[in-house]
Amino acid sequence: MGRIKEIHHRKAKRHRRPVIYIICEGSETEIRYFKMFRTRHCNIDILPIPSQYRAADALVRKAQATLGNADYMPDDGDQLWCVFDCDDNTDAMLQAAEQTAKSCGYHIAFSNPSFELWFLLHFTEPHHVIDNSSAAIRLLKSPGRLPNYEKSSDVYTSLIPRQAQAVIYSERRLKELKENHIPLLSRQSNPATSVGTFVKHLNQITSAH
Repeated sequence: MGRIKEIHHRKAKRHRRPVIYIICEGSETEIRYFKMFRTRHCNIDILPIPSQYRAADALVRKAQATLGNADYMPDDGDQLWCVFDCDDNTDAMLQAAEQTAKSCGYHIAFSNPSFELWFLLHFTEPHHVIDNSSAAIRLLKSPGRLPNYEKSSDVYTSLIPRQAQAVIYSERRLKELKENHIPLLSRQSNPATSVGTFVKHLNQITSAH
């Protein structure tokens, strides 16, 4: 009788949708943007961490500790993405972040110099080094782009019509860097971002259902 109850219990168990965990330094920019990808078929859990973990390698290491409090099940299809800026990081920090992520099976979505580069790619394809986050924001606020942009702005909806082109620009740059044997996670890759690849991945998950 106990065996029958056990079988019925297992049959009644509901299938759990895989979760995409996004670890990012506590910046509202990334949080506001990625929240917009939440759908019935795309289960996203955003885990912001304190600002003292701005260093890429520290952020990835902190991800391990943070996941200890989350229902993270990679065997069931869960993924973890570490989202960070290369601005203020050394090559050694970036390489350490990459190695730790690889050893843990995590994914990385980086922006060099900052997340605003991803927004900028919706309007133009920059070919020159962008000094820092402030410089990226200045370019983004140019006429015809997002002149009223602030870190707290919700820009997802206004950027949607240009998103496909931004993905093309971002992936074209990554391909160019690889062909020239320039490490993606390095100061030398500026300007570059892999956020476009992550966004394409999120879109594929949504459209697959």
